[in-house]
Parts: sequence; C-alpha cells; structure tokens
Amino acid sequence: MSQTGTPRIAYQGEPGANSHLVCREHYPDHEAMACASFEDVFAAVEGGEADLAMIPIDNSIAGRVADIHHFLPHSGLHIVAEHFLRIQFSLMATPGTTLESIRTVHSHVHALGQCRKVIRELGLSPVVSGDTAGAAREVAELADPTQAAISPPLAADIYGLEVLRSDVEDEDHNTTRFVVLSREYVEAPAGAGPVVTSFVFNVRNIPAALYKALGGFATNGVNMTKLESYMVDGHFTATQFLAEVDGHPSDPGLAHALEELSFFTHEVKVLGVYPAARERGQ
Repeated sequence: MSQTGTPRIAYQGEPGANSHLVCREHYPDHEAMACASFEDVFAAVEGGEADLAMIPIDNSIAGRVADIHHFLPHSGLHIVAEHFLRIQFSLMATPGTTLESIRTVHSHVHALGQCRKVIRELGLSPVVSGDTAGAAREVAELADPTQAAISPPLAADIYGLEVLRSDVEDEDHNTTRFVVLSREYVEAPAGAGPVVTSFVFNVRNIPAALYKALGGFATNGVNMTKLESYMVDGHFTATQFLAEVDGHPSDPGLAHALEELSFFTHEVKVLGVYPAARERGQ
C-alpha cells in the first residue's frame, strides 16, 4: 500500500501498457504500479509494496505468456480474480507525422507479430521494444517523423503522440486473459455463480499416470478448460502440469476428481478458486 494509504496493484510494463489499462478498468480505486519485469511484479506483492498483481497469462493468438507458469507455483501468491481484455493497437507517432513519412515501427515482439498486415502494407521495418507502452515512449523521445509505434491507444494520450491509424491488429478476436494475484488466499464462495479452480500437480513416474490422473475429471463430469505441461528444473522426466477446471472444490464432482487425482500424483497445489469472468461464456 502506498504512503497515502491507497491500495496498489502492480503490473509489468510502462504506463499505457495493456496491463495498465486493465488495472484502471477493473481496479480504479487502486494506484497502478509499473514494474520493469514479471519478477519485479511478484516481488512487489510478496514484499508488501503492492497489494495485488495484474498478470497476463494467455493470449488468444500468441498462446500462453512465457515464464508466468514457472513463477506462479513457487510465488506464494494466490489467484483471486480473472479479467479478459480485447486487445486494440494503434499506429502512433509524434504530431505532424504522416503515414508516408514513417519508415520504422517500434513495439513488443508479440504486438509486431499481431500486426503484420499493416507493417507489410506500409513497408515498415520493425524494431523490437521491451513492451508496447515503452515503444510509444521511445518514439516520443526520438521526435523523428520516420519513426512510429504500435501501442495501446492509452499510450498516445500519456506520451503525447498522434494516432495515425486505429485498430491495426490483424485479428478482431485478439484477447488477453489476465489473472489477479494476492498474498491472501481468498476463495470464491460456492453456489454464488460460476467458479474456476486453478491448480498444479506432478504425476508419479508410473505408466499411464497422466491418463489415470485425469480419468476422475471425466468420470465425475468436470469440465477441464486448461491443461499445460512444463519441465521442472530442466529435467525431462520431471513434468509439472497446470490445470484449470470449472467448478468449486466443494462441489461433489470436483471433490471426487481431486481425490482421485491425489492417488496418481505426489503434489497437488491449488493456486486459486475465483469467480469466472463473464467473457468465459462468450
């Protein structure tokens, strides 16, 4: 919490980034705290410098956000909410710049990959920046009419840039899912609406262990919406799984499925039980 007593929510990136936009939209009573890296975001909440963290976890085009799945299980933080953001990018430059004058475009590598059509149409040379809002700041500092940025519209307001073209993303379904992390474990109440349960587990090193571990979710009618694997400590034989299911752990079906899961795993850790965002059903 800040010295003024206002609660803080940390995010990765510079002011004007999509993560900043989500913080402003869903937590207007919190002071948004920019951090240079995801490690810094997690550290800010773990150390009490911030109360919450807003973390992107999946994108409908680019897939999962790298590194987040490694940080979550060991952070000591808990997922307490989820939010979806329809990603919108604008091509922006210093005032007075024209589409004909720009030669180079700056942005995060994912944003450049999601806006290939306009880059190809205008014949621009892409330059990778640390994040989308940082690209806008760089272009503002350069004050060069040959330079432009692909950034969220909020960044144009913050850095005094002029939008040359709006909605330059290739796909109109480009959506990022964010999760909100807290030091405190806050479990959504059962029976008060749709709930998501996120957890990680390690299967035992026995034949068909994963198949057997997941069987309980099928037989108990539990809808699993995410299952992702990643190596632990660089070992090919040590695989951890991140899973998300619809339902509350107190629901009979999910309770039985989690019990069966424990027979074939040596560690199950619930990361959060939180309300499902309304966008999940759209």
